[in-house]
Amino acid sequence: MGTTQVEAAQEPKYWHLKTVLGDALDSEFAVGEVLPNERELAARFGVARATLRQALEQLELEGRLQRRRGVGTTVAPPRIGVSVGPSQGSWPGEGDDAWHAVGCVEAPAPAAVARLFGPGYDAGRSVHTIRRVRTSDAQPVATDLLYVPRASVPALSQLLTPAAHPLAVLRELHRLELENEDRAVELGSARAEDAKQLERLPGAPVLVLTTRYHSGGRVAAVSVATYRADTCRLTFGDSGAMEITHHDTASGEDDRAQAS
Repeated sequence: MGTTQVEAAQEPKYWHLKTVLGDALDSEFAVGEVLPNERELAARFGVARATLRQALEQLELEGRLQRRRGVGTTVAPPRIGVSVGPSQGSWPGEGDDAWHAVGCVEAPAPAAVARLFGPGYDAGRSVHTIRRVRTSDAQPVATDLLYVPRASVPALSQLLTPAAHPLAVLRELHRLELENEDRAVELGSARAEDAKQLERLPGAPVLVLTTRYHSGGRVAAVSVATYRADTCRLTFGDSGAMEITHHDTASGEDDRAQAS
């Protein structure tokens, strides 16, 4: 098997251009400003338009640029800071109106989620699955699937309308005493339904935050939240909660909201 001489490998031209463009974005353009068209940019930097497109696509992937239909390519605002700290001690949707429920179904949880409920969990049983969406400046930045076994909400009425279903599940879940929660974060790829909710293409990079909520000595609910990797960044601190920071580019102030 041959070897690859990494040290001898030359940096692709589009990658170098990406760095140059990134510096220009920081020094010459404001957030929301529309970039010149491809022809002008290619002439300015002395590159082929194909090379320019590769550099622009990479900057968009990294969240530095946004392509808006009918507007063009604009400078993206700073990523939303997602601080993952110690447990806040509250259920999803409890005292938090940042997430909006968009549907609820009853079906067996995916195998990977079923395993998170621990030994003895009947993977074939249906669970209440609530889909929620979070937006910032009218743009979706995260989608969440909250899995709640029937055993966690035994008093839930079976006669529910589709609109009332997610609210009723959350209401019953909030009646339980939350003992603790644990979280894990990983980089992933957007699945088809998540990509649709986030207005991204399937396979786009995402940050997946998985949370297990414990009550009565067992896992009472599991949340799998998917954040756009191009608009979100992770921060770690001792705030005791997961904090979402919305950057107000007009005033320069931060609007902080606590998330479950």
